[in-house]
Amino acid sequence: MRTPVVMTLGMVLTPCGLLLNLVSTLAPGWRLVKGFLDQPVDVVLYQGLWDICREQSSRERECGQPDEWNYFQTQPVQVARGLMITSLATTALGLLLASLGVRCWQDEPHYGLAGLSGVVFFVAGLFSLIPVSWYNHFLSDPDVLAAPSSPVTVQVSYSLVLGYLGSCLLLLGGFSLALSFAPWCEERCRRCRKASPAGPRRSSISTVYVDWPEPALTPAIKYYSDGQHRPPPTAEHRDTSKLKVGFPMPRPPPKSYTNPMDVLEGEEKKTATSQGGSSSRSTRPCQNSLPCDSDL
Repeated sequence: MRTPVVMTLGMVLTPCGLLLNLVSTLAPGWRLVKGFLDQPVDVVLYQGLWDICREQSSRERECGQPDEWNYFQTQPVQVARGLMITSLATTALGLLLASLGVRCWQDEPHYGLAGLSGVVFFVAGLFSLIPVSWYNHFLSDPDVLAAPSSPVTVQVSYSLVLGYLGSCLLLLGGFSLALSFAPWCEERCRRCRKASPAGPRRSSISTVYVDWPEPALTPAIKYYSDGQHRPPPTAEHRDTSKLKVGFPMPRPPPKSYTNPMDVLEGEEKKTATSQGGSSSRSTRPCQNSLPCDSDL
């Protein structure tokens, strides 16, 4: 799988921020002091967090200069030392988490771990941005950052600029990696929706099951399959695997009917009438020349 753009951008910006913060922490170039009255015009002092260097155009740079104004004892310098080291250590931890989260050697990255590394990088950027901004705010204040009593010129040096750039790169890279939380949260929400309920679902009480009778088919359709005539199934071979569900419908009780009229009365009258008609036919004399029934 192709590495997402936010992860690639974060993995490019954060190592650059770590390198810039490392140079800013170690290099003696947070503040530049020049214009001393008792020294040559081209003498320049570079003050950092750990060392003070003296540079002159006709000579090479000389580091390890004595701290005549108790510069290293000031509060901004002490706080900057601690926070810059903390920022470097946090950035190293973020790089470890980002390497395990992005996992360029595998098909699928670990979005949750990559997002966590982005949060760590963002915190590291804040750790480095706070001392740099604080130092820059009191750069020309001799009461906070010790400086010579003579009127000198104080300027920002290269280490302070590198600290600003490194902090911004860490913030941007951390924010870019933190966007990896979006697909991770989406996947978690999808899993929660697909999760089955804790207990079995109880059927509704109002559900009514009706056992509809099967339609009566003609024998030609009912007992004809696969091109052959089949005998009708007997009661023994019928499928009994289907269980009837539901409840029996109530049936009305049988009713008895009574007829107030005597139906046999009419039958007796019909019998008597038929018998009388047959006797009259037998006693009637034969007419014309047709033979009678008695002659036959």
